[in-house]
Amino acid sequence: MKWSFSRVLLCASILTPVLGTPAEKVGGTKDTNQIALKPDDSKGTTLKDGKDAIDEGTYFNGLRVPPITMLDGGTFQDDIKDGYWVVEFFSPWCHHCKALAPIWQTFYEFYYTSNPVPASSEKPKDLERSPNSFTRYYDLRFAKLDCVAFGSTCEEMGISNYPTIILFQDGKEIKKTIGFNKLPYFSEWLEGALESIKPGSRPKSGPKLPEVGAKSVDETDGATGDDTSKKDSTKGAGADDSKNVKTTSTSVDSDETATSSTSTTKSTSKSTALSASQQTPNPKGISVPLSAQNFQKFVTATHDPWFVKFYAPWCHHCQAMAPNWAGMAREMKGKLNIGEVNCDIEKRLCKDARVRGFPTIHFFRGGERVEYEGLRGLGDFVNFAKKAVDVGAGVVDVDFDAFRALEETEEVIFLYFYDHATTSEDFQALERLVLSLVGHARLVRTNDPKLAERFKISTWPRLVVSRDGKPTYYNALSPRDMRDFRKVLEWMQSVWLPIVPELTASNAHEIMAGKLVVLGILSRDRSDEFIIAKREIKNAALEWIDKQTQAFNLERQELRDAKQLRIEEAEDRNDQRALRSAKQIRINMDEIKRKEVGFAWVDGVFWERWIRTTYGIDVKDGEKVVINDEDNRRYWDTTITGNPIVPSRTSILETLPKLISHPPKIPPKSHAGILDHALLILHNVSFGHPWLALGIGIGVTVSVVLLGRSRLWRKGRGGGGSGAWGQGGLLRLDGEKGGLLGGLGNGGVGGKVD
Repeated sequence: MKWSFSRVLLCASILTPVLGTPAEKVGGTKDTNQIALKPDDSKGTTLKDGKDAIDEGTYFNGLRVPPITMLDGGTFQDDIKDGYWVVEFFSPWCHHCKALAPIWQTFYEFYYTSNPVPASSEKPKDLERSPNSFTRYYDLRFAKLDCVAFGSTCEEMGISNYPTIILFQDGKEIKKTIGFNKLPYFSEWLEGALESIKPGSRPKSGPKLPEVGAKSVDETDGATGDDTSKKDSTKGAGADDSKNVKTTSTSVDSDETATSSTSTTKSTSKSTALSASQQTPNPKGISVPLSAQNFQKFVTATHDPWFVKFYAPWCHHCQAMAPNWAGMAREMKGKLNIGEVNCDIEKRLCKDARVRGFPTIHFFRGGERVEYEGLRGLGDFVNFAKKAVDVGAGVVDVDFDAFRALEETEEVIFLYFYDHATTSEDFQALERLVLSLVGHARLVRTNDPKLAERFKISTWPRLVVSRDGKPTYYNALSPRDMRDFRKVLEWMQSVWLPIVPELTASNAHEIMAGKLVVLGILSRDRSDEFIIAKREIKNAALEWIDKQTQAFNLERQELRDAKQLRIEEAEDRNDQRALRSAKQIRINMDEIKRKEVGFAWVDGVFWERWIRTTYGIDVKDGEKVVINDEDNRRYWDTTITGNPIVPSRTSILETLPKLISHPPKIPPKSHAGILDHALLILHNVSFGHPWLALGIGIGVTVSVVLLGRSRLWRKGRGGGGSGAWGQGGLLRLDGEKGGLLGGLGNGGVGGKVD
């Protein structure tokens, strides 16, 4: 039988739906594929039914879920270029894709409506706009791409099997899974990615999942970030609630007892109340009394931030601070949890918290804490508390524009650069730093190429601090060093002050110790002069830093050149021993002693008395500058010409080089007393010249011993002789003895004792 061309086409059209089309062969333009290969609407397939439901929108846990995004192959790369995207690549003819459709729809509805922020009181009504919604919090969206309609796009993406699910970050593939699977598998697959996006935000035991096709699920144990969920993730929404209560202990019960226990109706009601208190921080605007029984439940066993004071009722400082603490609690209503512990009652709790004086104030988040060491005024408390509120959000991502906006309000910003290869361990180590930076600086992260170009970043991850736009880099680049919490924090503490900070009682030692400090004495009462003076001091500081950086680089290059000369000389002489010795030279700039110079300003009106008694300056006479050397208890307030140093870039930069020379070209003034000056000289000699100090100490000791022995010898010689000397010695001793005993001596000198 002869086959006509029309019969061949007819057979092909019949066999195509049965045999399927291999993914690598699917292609063609969008329009022709959509028309020719679109399944018949009258067949009512599973995919069609699911798609009809999606187009109309669905509801899950009482919240509307918009249709899942269907991507266009022609604009695919542009659509997914920003943020995270979970994309399912499917074929309408694939039976595995049809079987996955209801699972994927439930999976999408569950996560879209889930609550990732435990601190929020309730789920937002508008999930598309709320910053606390799942989509906005993780910057993650779900989408699908029809590989029959857009075969060329799927071919470019290397899709060879259906279904294929890929997680993209800013258009780049970072995670992939292929084939049909069940809901718990996809949840575990996505949870790992969410944890890397926001470390510490996901429950380690996984969320409680709904049954496929369910329209609600109890999320009491899910998405809290606590490692306390013990429920079987395979239990669906239709499972018997009473059965779950009897067989498992809730997360709140674990918080209360830290042990497994059988849940009861009473404990369930307690968990509901606690969950509500965790979601709404400080709902009444008061400082909550905490005891050993509820401290763990409310503070250490949760991720909620808490500002807690430890006090004693009889402490006068605690009594004076109480009104400011209560005022701060009112200011932070609905924003931050405030608590207090009476150490007269809760002695064991205060001992465990290592309270050594009253009042002691700690900021807690989970199992970590940091001590508050600032001033105790209402404004100081509120300022710290407002910054502490941001801790709940963790380390946020910023792009180029967001970082520029942040620079307008923050003087010091730590910026962590990461890429697709940065691991969850790196992010977890980064999150640990947030608590220690509260009240000092902001910590954010980015993978924006524009910011990497601005700060000249070529290796990832990398940590930079921007102070007034001036970058300083953390030079340790190995993964071990980047994850070393203590080492990174030590570096942060050395650079977390602004370039020109304000000198206060809480940071005075940190600013003044160990360096020369250019201290501007300014007055806020003269607003115009105040602004100009601060700007001049900052300009001088920035220019001085640039000059010091150039000098540092030049000195390092000179050392490198000297090393290279040694290597070349050894090679010319073919001296292998000298060559090995030259190559082993290590250039360590930290060993080179330099006099560090810092810059600061102080409110001359507020600290008027201290400034007048220390430097003899009255701020009423105008803005002045002193250059202080706290280690040597001395300062300079005049230039080389004898004129006062003023807050001027020229005046400061002309004077500084003459002071860092040894000896200084301008004689200093001292703000130490005579005794302080003597002790200071002794201290400097001891630490500056240890061998000389040791020799002097040995000499003084030998002299004292010899002098004592000489006196004893002379007394012994007088007691063994006769005549007036011996009698005088005996009478003197007898007289002293009689005096000590209360009697009178007999005859001779010293017989009477007054």
